[in-house]
Amino acid sequence: MAAACARIFGKVAWHILESPPCRAGTLASRVPMVSLPGSIRAYGTGGGGFRSQMVYSTRLRGGRVLGCAFLLGGGLGLYQTIKLTVQHHLAEEVMTSDCGLRLTLYQYKTCPFCSKVRAFLDYHGLPYEIVEVNPVMRKEIKWSTYRKVPILMVNGDVQLNDSSVIISALKTHLMSKEKTISDILRCYPEMKAVNEKGKEVTEFNNKYWVMVNEPEDQLMYPEKDSRKEEIKWRKWADDWLVHLISPNVYRTTGEALASFDYIVREGKFGPYEGFFAKYVGAAAMFLISKRLKSRHNLQDDVRQDLYKAVNEWVAAIGMNRKFMGGDQPNLADLAVYGILRVMEGLEAWNDMMENTKKLLEPGDGARLAFAGDGFNPEWRQNRMSEHRKTVIGKPFQKVRTD
Repeated sequence: MAAACARIFGKVAWHILESPPCRAGTLASRVPMVSLPGSIRAYGTGGGGFRSQMVYSTRLRGGRVLGCAFLLGGGLGLYQTIKLTVQHHLAEEVMTSDCGLRLTLYQYKTCPFCSKVRAFLDYHGLPYEIVEVNPVMRKEIKWSTYRKVPILMVNGDVQLNDSSVIISALKTHLMSKEKTISDILRCYPEMKAVNEKGKEVTEFNNKYWVMVNEPEDQLMYPEKDSRKEEIKWRKWADDWLVHLISPNVYRTTGEALASFDYIVREGKFGPYEGFFAKYVGAAAMFLISKRLKSRHNLQDDVRQDLYKAVNEWVAAIGMNRKFMGGDQPNLADLAVYGILRVMEGLEAWNDMMENTKKLLEPGDGARLAFAGDGFNPEWRQNRMSEHRKTVIGKPFQKVRTD
């Protein structure tokens, strides 16, 4: 549309400017009367010949001015069109990863499952766009029959649902680039069932498995039972660790308000939605956290369950490894980091860091997974993507990572 308008402006401008001055009648018919002070005085002070000369002169000057205006407007419009086209093209080029994937993540920023996916994408240096979903209306995903986040769109036409499926499918593709995402997705069939409350739920088979052949398996899992260990702790992160987040960040009314203040600031809320979410949402989640504590059989002091879980994770890594994956994080490391970092800046995070001192002791490699600035500076510098994200609808720009 902008390009078409620019072309029309340009044609009109040249048509006006190139018209012969002697064809006054033609020029007058093309250019509307321009009322200038000179023309008004001409009608009141001069004779007939002088009046027609002034009218002609005024029309001619007006025509040239109008032609210049059309030409300038057309040029500016064309410039803006070219500029936006180039920006869009460059953004698409940058947001397409080395493995040929153009990724768009639909998320709530403060959702632990979405944070897991971002941790994976960031670690592997995969550029991606982010669409922040309004958690009240969810109009950004109204096109999807799957109504949860995260959702990852690949190349605009393949939809991946569920954080663990997204991670496993992308890791499979990175290890076996000859397999397309569509082919890989068939390895994670969607299953619908009815839970004990009579509610239909969606689950995905094999979601913790990376589908690689034997040589790739040896490359990815060089140590005996390392695949089993990774799957075990990925499941632990989803089935246990993630359920400790809400009871801890909404433990008291003050913590609930602080948490929702962060959620409203980082999320996509309108002014009225934000006010409603902060105060009504905080009150609701404070009450819900008590139900969650009962549902998951947590202690009265839910912090103790959080500390215990973190210590359990640290013990599983041991003293002789930097990460559960060895020298580099594996998918379990990324999952634990992604889930825990949503508490960063909140009281629950500070308490966890203070009461799990061994996470910060020199020589304990597991501490790197909980450092407030990411895994560690060297890891971030070498592995994090410079162009982590762009928000759809805005020109691409590099932004600071979390």
